[in-house]
Amino acid sequence: MITLDDIVKELEATGNVDIIRNKYIQLIGNYRDRNVICYYSGWLKQKQSLNYSISDMDLNGIVNATNNLDTSKGLDIILHTPGGDPTATEAIVKFLRDKFNDIQVIVPHMAMSAGTMLSCSANKIYMSAHSSLGPIDPQFSGIPAYDIKKEFETAKREMTKNPSSAQYWQTIISKYPHAFYNIVCDAIKLSTELAYSWLYQYMFNGKNKKTAENITKKLNSNNKSHAKHFNYTDCQSIGLNVEKIENDSQLYDLVIALHYTLTLTFQITDCSKIICNNKGNTYIVNN
Repeated sequence: MITLDDIVKELEATGNVDIIRNKYIQLIGNYRDRNVICYYSGWLKQKQSLNYSISDMDLNGIVNATNNLDTSKGLDIILHTPGGDPTATEAIVKFLRDKFNDIQVIVPHMAMSAGTMLSCSANKIYMSAHSSLGPIDPQFSGIPAYDIKKEFETAKREMTKNPSSAQYWQTIISKYPHAFYNIVCDAIKLSTELAYSWLYQYMFNGKNKKTAENITKKLNSNNKSHAKHFNYTDCQSIGLNVEKIENDSQLYDLVIALHYTLTLTFQITDCSKIICNNKGNTYIVNN
């Protein structure tokens, strides 16, 4: 099995992390005989950046990554992201689904929030024993939508119950823009609708409507924490079409090698996001 030490040694020998990245993503494409797009965020670094999340700007990278691909073949998306904007995710899914009939998402580590939504648009999800998906409720500036909704509803309840607390709660709520409660509620509703429609249409081929509904409900339950991790066993138990990457030892080695390479990239550079393909097309966002 390829280890992080192996990739560090490769980096010491080549001195170029881009060469190593391109090597492994090309090997994955050749091995699977499929197109490969890698969408990786450096969000696990300590330094905070708005560039880590899925945004409308990412469509530029996705368009660049689909250039010169053979759309008659399937597409593998190797995904690592904290999530982000549901409408930006919707635009990415629409663009890719117009080009590819068979899309499979490979999650070497984590695809949370809108990343989980994107995974729900796949025909199949590949996860390792250490991979995680997460709740699909959206976030605003890193704050889960359910928490914001709860704060508004608590304020309304407390002000009705105890009018003398109105000034306190008005101060708390005033930090949000006008009509923000409705925006938050609409975002939660949109995330639910998109995840359900993608599961039903793509993962279950227009069948198993009830299964798609149940999965969406469980993924969008918030479950007291937006940071909750759904591992492979959890995802399998709620009905997602998932397969363990470890079932194919060669694929696992190549995927984990690419994951370690990208992890090192974020550690040694100012890069916050990489969107690339197995043909060498690369789009990089810096902090």
